[in-house]
Amino acid sequence: MLKKRLLERMIEEIEKGFKLDDSVKKAFASIDRELFVPSVFRHLAYQLDALPLSDNQWISSPLTVAKMTQYLEMDRVDSVLEIGCGSGYQAAILSKMCRRVFTIERINDLLREAKNRFNELEIHNIFTRFDDGQLGWKDYAPYDRILFSATAQKIPDVIFDQLNEGGILVAPLQQGSLQILTRFYKIGGKITSEALEQCLFVPILDGRQR
Repeated sequence: MLKKRLLERMIEEIEKGFKLDDSVKKAFASIDRELFVPSVFRHLAYQLDALPLSDNQWISSPLTVAKMTQYLEMDRVDSVLEIGCGSGYQAAILSKMCRRVFTIERINDLLREAKNRFNELEIHNIFTRFDDGQLGWKDYAPYDRILFSATAQKIPDVIFDQLNEGGILVAPLQQGSLQILTRFYKIGGKITSEALEQCLFVPILDGRQR
């Protein structure tokens, strides 16, 4: 009951600055963020703070994850590709809102820990890949939604090729000294975009790290 109340309070804090759709709120209430943060920070798990992981990575603030999720417009979505699995928290949230989540991570240790969390939570609709996320995952394309959980200078064409017609891609983009959360639409084979808000993410990196 205590954890349920802590999750409810976390959602209440998110909604002070960003009103959540009911489906997003339900997904957040079903995933215990404490399982995704390092043990030394578990007392901060239900606060709206980004927290450090290993290898200079971070688990995003719950507010940031909520915004990313809602900006994807997840109603009636079958498949999502996430580039940058990290702790696995974002993928776990998305797994409650669609049939299949495909998530790629370039740091092997992080991916192994995330997979252990998915197993512990008995989440069976998340599929993981150890690879450079900038290549995407062609085997299961096209995807209805694509999410970047790291900042890119630009979105590679190969990623847009893997986005379904009518699909949405959300990514933080580096624009000068700022990072701008940007939403892309694929309509009639053409890509359009809109800037949503400023944000702060770790940069996307090339290659894999074992």
